[in-house]
Amino acid sequence: MIRRQAVFFAILLTAGSLAADAQEHIVSVKTEEVRVDILVTDNGRPVANLGTADFEILDNGIRQEIQYAKPQRQMPLSATLVFDMSRSVAGELLSHLREAAKGFLSDLNKEDSVALITFNHTVVLRSPLMREIERVKLALDQTQSFGNSSLIDASYAGLVLAESEAGAELPLVIIFSDGLDTFSWLTEEAVLETAKRNDVVVYAVSTGHLPKKSFLSDLTELTGGSLFEVETIENLPAVFLRILDEFRQRYMVTYIPSGVSQSGWHKLEVRVKNRAAKIRTRPGYMRNSPAIGAEDQH
Repeated sequence: MIRRQAVFFAILLTAGSLAADAQEHIVSVKTEEVRVDILVTDNGRPVANLGTADFEILDNGIRQEIQYAKPQRQMPLSATLVFDMSRSVAGELLSHLREAAKGFLSDLNKEDSVALITFNHTVVLRSPLMREIERVKLALDQTQSFGNSSLIDASYAGLVLAESEAGAELPLVIIFSDGLDTFSWLTEEAVLETAKRNDVVVYAVSTGHLPKKSFLSDLTELTGGSLFEVETIENLPAVFLRILDEFRQRYMVTYIPSGVSQSGWHKLEVRVKNRAAKIRTRPGYMRNSPAIGAEDQH
């Protein structure tokens, strides 16, 4: 959520697992820029051609001076795919997932980059963030489904990888899962807390019927994304392309916080001036007290 001179790394992704002794290293500096990802719709359709003067942002009730508002389509896309490869994803479902992912990858622009993480009882970085789309497709073809599901651990890995590799653009994470976790050692609360502190927008695609309050619904709501529950697996390709199209029509709005506290939870209110529009964005962000230097969080 807040951009700094350095990003934090909280896990070690190996070819096989998520290291259990990972540490967080956070570097804070005095100047903080808040970046807010916003989807504006009117009657269900994204609203285009909005600029800085069209938005209004309140941070803990205090109106902020917006630096700029930029459509996502004007920036390269940075996407991290986090796919369930437990025993529940097999046969026809795995084939349709690969088809959907390849359709998504083929629709990317040459300046876009993408990473692939898969998970069962381990979390595996199949492909780091790269522009070589064919290599990502090959990595996808080599995956096999087996074992249990560590959805929560994998979601954390996706959040941290996407944030650490992001540049000027806002990072996108797409999680595919039935929503069931049978093997994670991290808690839902720990992952949601991480989501409050970074810029990542999470979309989730599930083939299961999830309860109204589930981990994936909480994570997507907290980051301003959406959860898609797919009725039939044949619809997966269309859902993935819809996510890509919708994300490109969002706006990145930035400001430097003024007149608000230096730490704690900040509630965000976003409005579009002179227009009855529906806004989807994160409800707020967590801000750390500015300090020079680094501190280890264990």
